[in-house]
Amino acid sequence: MNPDRPKAYHHGDLRRALVQTALTVLEESGTEALSLRRVAAELGVSHAAPTHHFPSLRHLRTALAVEGFARFGASMAAARARAKPDPLAQLQAAERGYLAYAAAQPALFRLMFNRALLDWDDAALTTAAHVAYQQLVQVAAPLSDRLGLRRASDRQAVEHQVWAQIHGRAHLMVDGKLTPQSATKAEPVSFGALVLAEDRRNKDCSAKRK
Repeated sequence: MNPDRPKAYHHGDLRRALVQTALTVLEESGTEALSLRRVAAELGVSHAAPTHHFPSLRHLRTALAVEGFARFGASMAAARARAKPDPLAQLQAAERGYLAYAAAQPALFRLMFNRALLDWDDAALTTAAHVAYQQLVQVAAPLSDRLGLRRASDRQAVEHQVWAQIHGRAHLMVDGKLTPQSATKAEPVSFGALVLAEDRRNKDCSAKRK
Protein backbone atom coordinates (compact mmCIF):
# COMPACT_ATOMS: atom_id res chain seq x y z
CA MET A 1 0.00 0.00 0.00
CA ASN A 2 1.25 3.48 -0.81
CA PRO A 3 2.06 5.18 2.53
CA ASP A 4 1.31 8.57 0.97
CA ARG A 5 -2.34 7.69 0.33
CA PRO A 6 -4.73 9.83 2.41
CA LYS A 7 -5.66 8.17 5.69
CA ALA A 8 -9.24 9.30 5.02
CA TYR A 9 -9.63 6.08 3.04
CA HIS A 10 -9.70 4.28 6.38
CA HIS A 11 -12.38 6.57 7.76
CA GLY A 12 -15.21 6.31 5.32
CA ASP A 13 -13.82 7.55 2.00
CA LEU A 14 -12.48 4.27 0.65
CA ARG A 15 -15.76 3.19 -0.90
CA ARG A 16 -16.08 6.44 -2.84
CA ALA A 17 -12.46 6.29 -3.93
CA LEU A 18 -12.94 2.72 -5.16
CA VAL A 19 -15.98 3.73 -7.21
CA GLN A 20 -14.22 6.71 -8.76
CA THR A 21 -11.13 4.65 -9.60
CA ALA A 22 -13.29 1.87 -11.04
CA LEU A 23 -15.08 4.40 -13.25
CA THR A 24 -11.71 5.51 -14.64
CA VAL A 25 -10.60 1.93 -15.28
CA LEU A 26 -13.94 1.16 -16.92
CA GLU A 27 -13.78 4.07 -19.36
CA GLU A 28 -10.08 3.64 -20.13
CA SER A 29 -9.95 -0.15 -20.47
CA GLY A 30 -13.50 -1.48 -20.74
CA THR A 31 -15.68 -3.81 -18.71
CA GLU A 32 -13.53 -6.90 -19.23
CA ALA A 33 -10.49 -5.17 -17.71
CA LEU A 34 -12.38 -4.20 -14.57
CA SER A 35 -11.51 -6.23 -11.49
CA LEU A 36 -11.30 -5.65 -7.75
CA ARG A 37 -7.58 -6.36 -7.85
CA ARG A 38 -7.02 -3.89 -10.70
CA VAL A 39 -8.95 -1.16 -8.89
CA ALA A 40 -7.04 -1.78 -5.66
CA ALA A 41 -3.73 -1.57 -7.48
CA GLU A 42 -4.71 1.64 -9.25
CA LEU A 43 -5.79 3.17 -5.96
CA GLY A 44 -2.73 1.94 -4.08
CA VAL A 45 -4.47 -0.14 -1.41
CA SER A 46 -4.18 -3.81 -0.58
CA HIS A 47 -5.93 -6.23 -2.92
CA ALA A 48 -8.21 -7.27 -0.04
CA ALA A 49 -9.30 -3.71 0.80
CA PRO A 50 -12.15 -3.47 -1.77
CA THR A 51 -13.88 -6.55 -0.38
CA HIS A 52 -14.82 -4.64 2.76
CA HIS A 53 -17.20 -2.60 0.60
CA PHE A 54 -17.69 -4.84 -2.44
CA PRO A 55 -17.68 -8.59 -1.69
CA SER A 56 -17.62 -9.37 -5.41
CA LEU A 57 -17.02 -7.71 -8.76
CA ARG A 58 -20.76 -7.84 -9.34
CA HIS A 59 -21.27 -5.62 -6.29
CA LEU A 60 -18.75 -3.12 -7.64
CA ARG A 61 -20.29 -3.08 -11.11
CA THR A 62 -23.71 -2.51 -9.54
CA ALA A 63 -22.35 0.46 -7.58
CA LEU A 64 -20.95 1.89 -10.82
CA ALA A 65 -24.35 1.52 -12.47
CA VAL A 66 -25.99 3.35 -9.56
CA GLU A 67 -23.57 6.23 -10.11
CA GLY A 68 -24.17 5.99 -13.83
CA PHE A 69 -27.94 6.30 -13.58
CA ALA A 70 -27.57 9.31 -11.29
CA ARG A 71 -25.33 11.03 -13.84
CA PHE A 72 -27.61 9.91 -16.66
CA GLY A 73 -30.70 11.46 -15.11
CA ALA A 74 -28.75 14.61 -14.23
CA SER A 75 -27.62 14.99 -17.85
CA MET A 76 -31.20 14.89 -19.11
CA ALA A 77 -32.43 17.17 -16.33
CA ALA A 78 -29.69 19.73 -17.00
CA ALA A 79 -30.45 19.78 -20.73
CA ARG A 80 -34.15 20.26 -20.00
CA ALA A 81 -33.42 23.08 -17.55
CA ARG A 82 -31.68 24.99 -20.35
CA ALA A 83 -34.55 24.46 -22.79
CA LYS A 84 -37.86 26.23 -23.29
CA PRO A 85 -40.73 24.77 -21.25
CA ASP A 86 -42.92 23.72 -24.20
CA PRO A 87 -43.34 19.95 -24.78
CA LEU A 88 -41.33 19.71 -28.02
CA ALA A 89 -38.35 21.60 -26.60
CA GLN A 90 -38.42 19.48 -23.45
CA LEU A 91 -38.50 16.22 -25.41
CA GLN A 92 -35.64 17.29 -27.66
CA ALA A 93 -33.64 18.48 -24.68
CA ALA A 94 -34.05 15.16 -22.88
CA GLU A 95 -32.89 13.39 -26.03
CA ARG A 96 -29.83 15.66 -26.23
CA GLY A 97 -29.02 14.98 -22.58
CA TYR A 98 -29.39 11.24 -23.17
CA LEU A 99 -27.01 11.30 -26.15
CA ALA A 100 -24.53 13.61 -24.44
CA TYR A 101 -24.25 11.25 -21.50
CA ALA A 102 -23.72 8.20 -23.73
CA ALA A 103 -21.06 10.07 -25.73
CA ALA A 104 -19.22 11.19 -22.59
CA GLN A 105 -19.23 7.82 -20.79
CA PRO A 106 -19.81 5.05 -23.33
CA ALA A 107 -18.42 2.18 -21.25
CA LEU A 108 -20.52 3.09 -18.23
CA PHE A 109 -23.54 3.56 -20.48
CA ARG A 110 -23.11 0.03 -21.85
CA LEU A 111 -22.66 -1.41 -18.36
CA MET A 112 -25.83 0.23 -17.05
CA PHE A 113 -27.93 -1.62 -19.60
CA ASN A 114 -26.11 -4.97 -19.39
CA ARG A 115 -28.54 -6.80 -17.15
CA ALA A 116 -26.40 -9.93 -16.83
CA LEU A 117 -23.56 -8.04 -15.13
CA LEU A 118 -25.61 -6.24 -12.48
CA ASP A 119 -27.62 -7.12 -9.39
CA TRP A 120 -31.12 -5.86 -10.16
CA ASP A 121 -32.32 -6.96 -6.73
CA ASP A 122 -30.22 -4.13 -5.32
CA ALA A 123 -32.57 -1.40 -4.07
CA ALA A 124 -30.11 1.43 -4.77
CA LEU A 125 -29.86 0.36 -8.41
CA THR A 126 -33.58 0.00 -9.00
CA THR A 127 -34.20 3.37 -7.35
CA ALA A 128 -31.51 5.16 -9.37
CA ALA A 129 -32.80 3.65 -12.63
CA HIS A 130 -36.38 4.58 -11.76
CA VAL A 131 -35.44 8.19 -10.99
CA ALA A 132 -33.59 8.54 -14.30
CA TYR A 133 -36.48 6.98 -16.19
CA GLN A 134 -38.84 9.62 -14.80
CA GLN A 135 -37.16 12.13 -17.12
CA LEU A 136 -38.53 10.13 -20.06
CA VAL A 137 -41.91 9.72 -18.39
CA GLN A 138 -42.19 13.48 -18.00
CA VAL A 139 -41.31 14.37 -21.59
CA ALA A 140 -43.48 11.58 -23.01
CA ALA A 141 -46.59 12.64 -21.06
CA PRO A 142 -47.51 15.58 -23.36
CA LEU A 143 -47.15 13.25 -26.34
CA SER A 144 -49.62 10.79 -24.76
CA ASP A 145 -51.95 13.71 -24.06
CA ARG A 146 -51.68 14.85 -27.66
CA LEU A 147 -52.59 11.34 -28.83
CA GLY A 148 -55.55 11.22 -26.45
CA LEU A 149 -54.19 8.29 -24.46
CA ARG A 150 -55.46 7.81 -20.92
CA ARG A 151 -54.84 4.18 -19.99
CA ALA A 152 -51.60 3.60 -18.11
CA SER A 153 -50.58 0.79 -20.46
CA ASP A 154 -51.03 3.00 -23.52
CA ARG A 155 -49.07 5.84 -22.00
CA GLN A 156 -46.31 3.44 -21.02
CA ALA A 157 -46.18 2.20 -24.62
CA VAL A 158 -45.51 5.78 -25.74
CA GLU A 159 -42.75 6.10 -23.13
CA HIS A 160 -41.19 2.92 -24.46
CA GLN A 161 -41.41 4.20 -28.03
CA VAL A 162 -39.62 7.42 -27.10
CA TRP A 163 -37.05 5.46 -25.11
CA ALA A 164 -36.43 2.88 -27.81
CA GLN A 165 -35.77 5.47 -30.51
CA ILE A 166 -33.33 7.57 -28.53
CA HIS A 167 -31.66 4.53 -26.92
CA GLY A 168 -31.15 2.97 -30.33
CA ARG A 169 -29.47 6.14 -31.58
CA ALA A 170 -27.28 6.22 -28.47
CA HIS A 171 -26.13 2.64 -28.99
CA LEU A 172 -25.36 3.29 -32.66
CA MET A 173 -23.21 6.18 -31.50
CA VAL A 174 -21.27 4.33 -28.78
CA ASP A 175 -20.74 1.40 -31.17
CA GLY A 176 -19.18 3.74 -33.73
CA LYS A 177 -22.01 3.55 -36.27
CA LEU A 178 -22.78 7.24 -35.74
CA THR A 179 -20.31 9.90 -34.73
CA PRO A 180 -21.16 11.89 -31.58
CA GLN A 181 -21.27 14.99 -33.77
CA SER A 182 -23.81 13.57 -36.21
CA ALA A 183 -25.89 12.12 -33.38
CA THR A 184 -26.06 15.27 -31.28
CA LYS A 185 -25.41 18.37 -33.38
CA ALA A 186 -28.95 18.64 -34.78
CA GLU A 187 -32.26 18.44 -32.96
CA PRO A 188 -33.04 14.72 -32.58
CA VAL A 189 -35.87 13.62 -34.86
CA SER A 190 -38.14 10.93 -33.46
CA PHE A 191 -41.74 9.82 -33.61
CA GLY A 192 -42.52 11.93 -30.56
CA ALA A 193 -40.72 15.00 -31.86
CA LEU A 194 -42.56 14.83 -35.18
CA VAL A 195 -45.97 14.62 -33.49
CA LEU A 196 -45.22 17.46 -31.08
CA ALA A 197 -43.73 19.58 -33.86
CA GLU A 198 -46.95 19.20 -35.85
CA ASP A 199 -48.93 20.10 -32.75
CA ARG A 200 -46.82 23.24 -32.31
CA ARG A 201 -47.36 24.26 -35.94
CA ASN A 202 -51.10 23.82 -35.59
CA LYS A 203 -51.16 25.96 -32.46
CA ASP A 204 -49.05 28.66 -34.15
CA CYS A 205 -51.38 28.72 -37.14
CA SER A 206 -54.43 29.00 -34.88
CA ALA A 207 -52.83 31.85 -32.96
CA LYS A 208 -52.06 33.73 -36.19
CA ARG A 209 -55.64 33.37 -37.44
CA LYS A 210 -56.91 34.93 -34.22
